[in-house]
Amino acid sequence: MGGGLGHDGGVAERKAANLTWHEGQVGRGEREALLGQAGAAVWLTGLSGSGKSTLAVAAEAALLRRGRLAYVLDGDNIRHGLNSNLGFSPEDRSENIRRIGEVAKLFVDCGVLVFASFISPYRADRQAARALFAPGDFIEVYVQAELDICEQRDPKGLYKKARAGEIPEFTGISAPYEEPERPELVLNTGRQSVEESVGALISHLETGGYLSC
Repeated sequence: MGGGLGHDGGVAERKAANLTWHEGQVGRGEREALLGQAGAAVWLTGLSGSGKSTLAVAAEAALLRRGRLAYVLDGDNIRHGLNSNLGFSPEDRSENIRRIGEVAKLFVDCGVLVFASFISPYRADRQAARALFAPGDFIEVYVQAELDICEQRDPKGLYKKARAGEIPEFTGISAPYEEPERPELVLNTGRQSVEESVGALISHLETGGYLSC
């Protein structure tokens, strides 16, 4: 695609010219056949403290125990490197998600099951990420938990700081979160244990044929 979609629906400017896509000698099908699985981007979205990272890490470990290749792209980890120059304005949030979508697409082409664990609060940004993928390659998972539950957990102390005005543009407090309208899967971590949620996620992958190639 020519760049990426921003929060305003526009297309990101491509600053490099005279580019040609180079095809390799090994295709995605051959990589998937080697791994015995189908690559997919499992996009976990939800409020801070909803359990996205916890589920992604647990699902990755469960899949590796079954001989499957999976990898987690975590919001905080990515901002330590690839997206360290981005803040939390709507524009920077959109660029954050655009970059992650492109990285996840590369993992999928490798035949890997990649878990993208990001708040990704805007529907337009998640839709732009989905548009990068072929049908079936993008699985939106809404990690659902009520705001009060997320605040009670507050593993990083962020809600307390946001309530005190120390963190501007904090999702759920001073910035919006737009719930998914048609996610492939909803995991309610306020009612389900980590084990139950991971089981439901892996069951979805099994039913979809991602683990039986």
